[in-house]
Amino acid sequence: MENGFRFCTESHLVKMLAIRAKNPIQLLEGIKKVPSASIYYHTHRFLQQHYYASPEPPNDFAYWISNVLGLRELGESIASVEIVDFDSLDEIRKEYIKRLEEHIFGGRSMIDCVEGHEFHFLSCKTFVHPTPFVATNLDEFKDIVGKIYINSIYFHIFEPRLRFQRKENDFSAWLRSIGEEMSADRISKLDPYAFTIEGLRKRIVNILERDD
Repeated sequence: MENGFRFCTESHLVKMLAIRAKNPIQLLEGIKKVPSASIYYHTHRFLQQHYYASPEPPNDFAYWISNVLGLRELGESIASVEIVDFDSLDEIRKEYIKRLEEHIFGGRSMIDCVEGHEFHFLSCKTFVHPTPFVATNLDEFKDIVGKIYINSIYFHIFEPRLRFQRKENDFSAWLRSIGEEMSADRISKLDPYAFTIEGLRKRIVNILERDD
């Protein structure tokens, strides 16, 4: 990074875990023991696969609870977890566990899904690939952000904090390293889950243009 910002992209190898659930109790037990990569996959899969869809899509857990089990109140509770407020996947896992346990131990409605509609826990291995694009100054950076592959935007904004335990996204970190504190702060303060990925790109470009 000292000689410039190398834009990267990523690909994923999805694998099925030998864990499935047919009711909230089994879902809770699965969430407790699956690897953190599975928690990440089921909370970010929609974003990764539907870059142009509306922001704040339901996570897989909430979707299954609401649409397969028909437990709307519990589904809404799981869907309302604000991922942006958490600094680690373990914290997100604990919040899901807390809300599921409140439902289960509170004696609320329990139901098994129809056979064949069980929740199958998946996970994924992520492979990072460097692109040919390198920015050595703010103008080059702004130009590349405006045209780079959309999954590169996703990688540099979403992956660093939860997957790699960094304090902020890659764009803000590099901008700060070249003295662009204002742009770095404004991008760092964005809620990326409030945008489509394409909308997020446009917002970042607007920030860079205004602060140029």
